[in-house]
Parts: sequence; structure tokens; C-alpha cells
Amino acid sequence: MAYVSMGEAHRRITEYLNRFCDAVSYQDSSMLCRLLSFSSNSPSLLSLADALNVFQDASSLIRQSDKFSEYGEILAHLFRSLQSYRVGNLVEAYLAFEKFANAFVQEFRNWESAWALEALYVVCYEIRILAEKADKELTSNGKSPEKLKAAGSLLMKVFGVLAGKGPKRVGALYVTCQLFKTYFKLGTVNLCRSVIRSIETARIFDFEEFPRRDKVTYMYYTGRLEVFNENFPAADTKLSYALQHCNPKRERNIRMILKYLIPVKLSLGIIPKDELLQKYNLHEYMNVVQALRKGDLRLLRHALQEHEDRYCIVAVFLRSGVYLVLEKLELQVYQRLMKKIYIIQKLSDPARAHQLKLEVIAKALRWLEIDMDLDEVECIMTILIYKNLVKGYLAHKSKVVVLSKQDPFPKLNGKPVGS
Repeated sequence: MAYVSMGEAHRRITEYLNRFCDAVSYQDSSMLCRLLSFSSNSPSLLSLADALNVFQDASSLIRQSDKFSEYGEILAHLFRSLQSYRVGNLVEAYLAFEKFANAFVQEFRNWESAWALEALYVVCYEIRILAEKADKELTSNGKSPEKLKAAGSLLMKVFGVLAGKGPKRVGALYVTCQLFKTYFKLGTVNLCRSVIRSIETARIFDFEEFPRRDKVTYMYYTGRLEVFNENFPAADTKLSYALQHCNPKRERNIRMILKYLIPVKLSLGIIPKDELLQKYNLHEYMNVVQALRKGDLRLLRHALQEHEDRYCIVAVFLRSGVYLVLEKLELQVYQRLMKKIYIIQKLSDPARAHQLKLEVIAKALRWLEIDMDLDEVECIMTILIYKNLVKGYLAHKSKVVVLSKQDPFPKLNGKPVGS
């Protein structure tokens, strides 16, 4: 930190106070956003923090002026938070910022128009980010991380302020998305349900009136929830909406959506093109897709377990919550393997093409280095028939699968297996 004289510190603090009050007086939301964006680490905010740590009594400056003292509670907590943030005391920074946020939300509630909505978004974003940083500090000191949970409670309070009639209600979806990010980080996704009910059933909300950015984020997170609930048609609808409406220049966001949409599409029998996987650097799905195309069970299992570039693919899938979804693709791979055997047999012996011996299927599996006895193969075939992936019946005594002569391998046509 460069040396700051007492006079220079006084000037910086006074300049910030004037800019804050002018932003409120002239309803300059963009200016207010810049003044509150801690995580941006802007030079002006860092220089203000240095000035505050030199001057040490900014509260007296606030009290000396009627112009400043009107927002005294907001500014005092904000300054304390910024001071702590600058010296790396993140827990204290969070605690002070939480007090500032409560005071700011109360002031926002009193403003009739929604001019400060973007500034409120900044406050909601900053408290979540600051809470995550504070929890990391607590964890490193051997203490229980609790600030993100507290931030979630404050965000619910903000949601309550916005969930009413009037122009401010369009901000409710942004706060909802911040709540989703908080709950997903905490692993308490069940808490999302009450907020979703408020958005989707309350008559005061018209989903189409919300900003596109917030609708995309909302559909992304609710789509992920549907993946966890194994409701793949609903997940497909929501994640596809997010993909279609996402800014095409935001490739990182598109990749995040596809990371969940691709397993959903695969579960519905829809296989993406290799070009899509390459364009968005989704190489972890390449072998999964190839396994489905080829009916190669060995490749699928390797794809879910392989190690590349010193990180474990299975860990990637587990972290994103799609591992169990991908594991369930095995039945589709069995179906494609059966279809390949059927096509080969049709070429060599057309009259008996619809009769597949279990021993032949077992040999094909052994060629793929998967050892199964005939009872295990029979069990798999029974499941395929039950799940409507194969049309036909099992002749138990002769150990033969008798396929239907019409459409023996039904397509999923966008429906999940067994539906």
C-alpha cells in the first residue's frame, strides 16, 4: 500500500461520500453500482479503503454534514466492511457488509420507484461472494463455515421485498438465481422449492417480463434440479430454453448448460454431434457418445472411469451430479449391441434373424471383455424387453430371444427409458 497522507485520505473519503449522495439524489444507478462493487477490486475502491485505514474516523465526517448523515447508517457499515476487506479480514468484512445490506434494503424499500434495482443486484451478488470468502477463512481457521447460510437468509428477505406488486417485482428473479447459487453451494437444494413455487404460481409474476439474463439462469438451475429428480423431459425443456436464449457470445455459459443438457438428451435417446462436443470443449462426453453409437459396453464403462490429464473423469461427473444419469445409459448400449448382432445375423441367416441365441450375445460380450453367464444375459434381456427397448419375448427353455418382426428395437423418441 502506497503512503497516504491524512489530507489525501480526507479528500478521498469526502469525494466518495459526495459521489454516493449524488448517485442517490440523481437516481444514478450505474454510479451507485460502481461504488458498491467490492469484488471488482476497482482502484478507486481500493484507494478509498487505504484512506479509511489512515483516517480511522470517517464516521465524524459523515456526522458533520446533513447531506452525508442522511445515509449515515448505510455508509458507516459500508466503510467498516471495506476497511476489513482491504486488510484481508473477510469475516469482519462480511459481518459489516451484512449490516450495510440490511440498512440498504430498508432504504430501498422506502424508495417508490425501482431506479436502484441494479444497485440492489450488486448488493445481493456481493454478499454472496463475500460470504463464500468468509467461510473459506473460517474453514482455514478450523471454525464452522456459517456466513453463506446467513447470506441466504438475507437474500430471502430481499426476495420478500421484491415479491409484491409494482415495478420492483422484476428484480425477484435475479435474487432467486442468487438464492439458487447459494443453496447449490451449501448442498441444500431442497430449499429451492419454496422460491420456485413463489415464482411459478404467484399471479403477480409474469415470467416473460423478467430480463432474459435472469430467465436463462433460472431455467439452468431449475433444469439441474429436474436432472437430480430424474425428471428428464422437464430437464430437457428447461435446459433447452436456457441454451436457446443464452447469449451466443457467452461460450462458458453455453458449456455449463450443455454439461447437463447432453446427459439429459442421451437419456432420451438423442445423441449430439461430435462437432458440438469439440466446439465447447466437452471431451469428457466423447467416449460416452461413441459407446452409445457403437453399442460398446466396455467403452462406456471405461469412459466413466478413465483418467486424463491427472484428473479423474468419474470425479468430474460426480461433481456435476450427472454420473448416475450416465451410468443408466448402459441399457441403451445393450440395446444397440443387440441391434448390431441382429443386423449381422440378418445378413448371414435372414430366416432366423429374429431369433437371437443367448450364447451368441454372451460371446459378443466376452469379445468386449465383459464376462457374463447365460443367466445374467437372460436377466439383461428380460429388463430390455420390460423397458420396451426390445420388442419380443424370451424363450427360456431354448435360451433364445425371439424378436418382433416389426420394429424390434423401438426408438425412445425423446422419452426416457421405460416410460
